[in-house]
Amino acid sequence: MSAQSVLSGNLHSRGKQKPGKKPRKAARRVRRAAPLAGKNSLAADRVAQQVSRMEAIGQLAGGIAHDFNNLLTVILGHSEFLLKRDELAISRRVRIEEIRKAAERGAWLTNQLLAYSRNQLLEPTVLKINSVLEDMDDILRRVLGEDILLDMRLEPDVGWVKVDRGQLQQIILNLAGNARDAMPQGGCLHIETRDISVVDGAAKPQAFVGAGNYVAIVARDSGHGMDRQTRARIFEPFFTTKELGKGTGLGLATVYGIVKQSGGYIWVESKPGHGSAFFTLLPRVTEPAQPRVLQEVFNFRSGGETILLVEDDSALRKMAVEVLRDTGYKVVIAQSGAEALQVAAKHRGPLDVLLTDVVMPGITGSELAGKIVALRPHIQILYMSGYTDDALGRHGLQGQTSRLLQKPFTHETLVRHVCDALDMSARAQLARRNAGIAHPPES
Repeated sequence: MSAQSVLSGNLHSRGKQKPGKKPRKAARRVRRAAPLAGKNSLAADRVAQQVSRMEAIGQLAGGIAHDFNNLLTVILGHSEFLLKRDELAISRRVRIEEIRKAAERGAWLTNQLLAYSRNQLLEPTVLKINSVLEDMDDILRRVLGEDILLDMRLEPDVGWVKVDRGQLQQIILNLAGNARDAMPQGGCLHIETRDISVVDGAAKPQAFVGAGNYVAIVARDSGHGMDRQTRARIFEPFFTTKELGKGTGLGLATVYGIVKQSGGYIWVESKPGHGSAFFTLLPRVTEPAQPRVLQEVFNFRSGGETILLVEDDSALRKMAVEVLRDTGYKVVIAQSGAEALQVAAKHRGPLDVLLTDVVMPGITGSELAGKIVALRPHIQILYMSGYTDDALGRHGLQGQTSRLLQKPFTHETLVRHVCDALDMSARAQLARRNAGIAHPPES
């Protein structure tokens, strides 16, 4: 049984519905199925092997991206320093600008690897998928081009999902871009949404889909389709059917990683000459969608506060120190957690912010923060990492995105995060004053 028939009794039923009949309910139970045996058992084994293989590739990709982010931060940082020099000759400025652009492209690639390996930083919010798709109508049509028709069939009143809005948009754009490439002579892309429920012991769209309530997104194109060998590798990073130099092979790998990190499922059904259908299931939630908030305009400022910087990568540490001091901060440095504890104990005067890497040899960033807070109760903690969500989860910091500086970062991003940490400190100090709590001086 295909996913097309299992997902709510055929996701295309709305277009074929006879006049006068009421539309079927959006959420529906899937039919009971016979136990897997014979060919189905072998198919399940193949799926398990494929999932295991992709998990191993993801771990490798995430590790490479983590180390590469440190290098990119240094390249970006020093490029910015050079570009700030007024006496720089125009010819040299152009070359440095190209270095900076190349580093930014490298940062984009590492973000795709982190997304595939499910180590990318996500900031999930509750939202309506239909609203996101409707907002993207114009950009989707520009991505597809004039010779490809976009047909969106969005089921009214589909449920809420809790995902990162930007990453959901990336999923949709990558699927649209893939569909465009599959239809070089033009065609049609159908995008559909629907609520579905999957129950244990019943027919499932795929054997690996867990029981639960989901919102389904189906992107179906009229392109050239793909054979079984291509379908088996379509979500692998760097796998591409395009000619050399025409693609990174990270578009669908990124989609796969974002969907899995968001707790969902994705797969493809396709045959040569019959187009492709990508099925995406995202967990449905019951809480209402959250209103979008506009971000305030940011102004740099420094009052000579003191930052304790802890980073084991010497090149990155030197670059960050130069940025912070150039902005007007005082910086005390340490290359390990143990050294940072010694510095904090001996330093005379305040320490306003602890800026520390998350993953370090010996004492980790979260362990260091706990020990530093015991010595300096009012210090603000700011973590930095190139391994984001995965590292935070292992170190008990899951969901604390407001306290994480993601590598690679620019001068502005670094200073912005430090300023935000200091603002938190100022607000906390004001609250203590209002409550009549004294702020003991730090030695």
